[in-house]
Amino acid sequence: MKTKYIDLIEQTYEFPQEEFHVREGKLQFHNIDLSRLVERFGAPLKFTYLPKISENIQRAKKWFGTAMEKHGYLGKYHYCYCTKSSHFEHVLNEALKNDIHIETSSAFDIDIVENLKDSGRISDSAYVLCNGFKRDQYIQNIARLINNGHQNCIPIIDNYEELGLLGDNIKGNFKIGIRIASEEEPKFEFYTSRLGIGYKNIVPFYTKNIKDNPNVELKMLHFFINTGIRDTAYYWNELLKCLKVYVNLKKICPSLDSLNIGGGFPIKNSLAFDYEYDYIVDEIINQIGQACKEAGVDVPHIFTEFGSFTVGESGGAIYEVLYQKQQNDREKWNMINSSFITTIPDTWAINKRFIMMAINRWNDEYERVLLGGLTCDSDDYYNSEQHMNAIYLPKFKKDKPLYIGFFNTGAYQETIGGFGGLQHCLIPQPKHILIDRDAEGNFWTEVFSEQQTASDFLSILGYNKPELREKAVFINENLKYHQN
Repeated sequence: MKTKYIDLIEQTYEFPQEEFHVREGKLQFHNIDLSRLVERFGAPLKFTYLPKISENIQRAKKWFGTAMEKHGYLGKYHYCYCTKSSHFEHVLNEALKNDIHIETSSAFDIDIVENLKDSGRISDSAYVLCNGFKRDQYIQNIARLINNGHQNCIPIIDNYEELGLLGDNIKGNFKIGIRIASEEEPKFEFYTSRLGIGYKNIVPFYTKNIKDNPNVELKMLHFFINTGIRDTAYYWNELLKCLKVYVNLKKICPSLDSLNIGGGFPIKNSLAFDYEYDYIVDEIINQIGQACKEAGVDVPHIFTEFGSFTVGESGGAIYEVLYQKQQNDREKWNMINSSFITTIPDTWAINKRFIMMAINRWNDEYERVLLGGLTCDSDDYYNSEQHMNAIYLPKFKKDKPLYIGFFNTGAYQETIGGFGGLQHCLIPQPKHILIDRDAEGNFWTEVFSEQQTASDFLSILGYNKPELREKAVFINENLKYHQN
């Protein structure tokens, strides 16, 4: 009778898979022995496997290149990384090895871009696409970048006032894009995205505010829907509506030569994940080409903005199961030595699914469990709702440590979780390591950040800063003086 954990996985999924296999009862991730990582660095532990970032960028470039060649598509393809998915320097360093461009979403993104330019990692020819709602500091930073000579900085107009604000701050001519306010799926609580300008209003906006403005050149139409690029009637319908706007705008705006189809490629969230990337890309290129041919206009250059797809599958987290609580006849709670809310907050916030497997003891018998975090919050758990089905792990034994891994957690989790700051119930942020591979295939590791300490938290909370109390006394005395 097959009762081992490895039997369960092999019977349920096609396993081993490209990035996962088992050797001597221990899980290997891209040929990295995760048990050895635990032996060296301990758990809880977060890691970033840098080569996966370049691998996914090159995969996307290949899909678009193949589709364009197949359909005789004359436009170019430009891969942009949207920094909001992960702003870390090690992520940008790896991504920029692949001749890509940058998409920003807020003011301080521009400071990162300028830092990368100053160090030679971004050239003047790289596109910097500036999305998001823009006011004050963001406008000023965009203007500074353009005024300092970065002509391929293209702010994407999100609302009617932004054009005037940019014009007041930018010296000379500049390029812009316009974002389409797409319609949301029927299940949403609102009908239209708060971002961008409505389909019907874009051509009138161009005619009234841009066409006769000698300082502004419209180069790009930006299209993005919240659910991402998926093979659904909703996605294809929204794409066709976007293409109608593009061809109508192109007929009266010769400078328009680029279509940004946004991002939203899904990443692997289960061992049963199935998504035909090459088919989707092929169909997108085909539909854009057909729409332009029928309208008698040139096809646009294609831009994408992949964030989660770029960095998501590079990240992982490892925890130790500390204890098992039998709460009733059916529910066994495996308690981990960290918190889901703070380390992979999307499991708590939006019930996001990640790949979860045991790191060791694959040859042991398994049992059905629930997973609980260390905080006193009842929502700090990971169960079948997030995991897609029931959770099974090797049976808990006090004398045999059990480690579990969550994979493809590299996008958004650090920023949403407040990297380096306060954590819920003051559960410390785990140690974070970087993993890379050299030309000979050898792995190396580097500690990016140590696990947070009590002193770190006390400093953030003000307990280690007595000078603040002295200032408070002085201010209070001042207030009394003025009141008298």
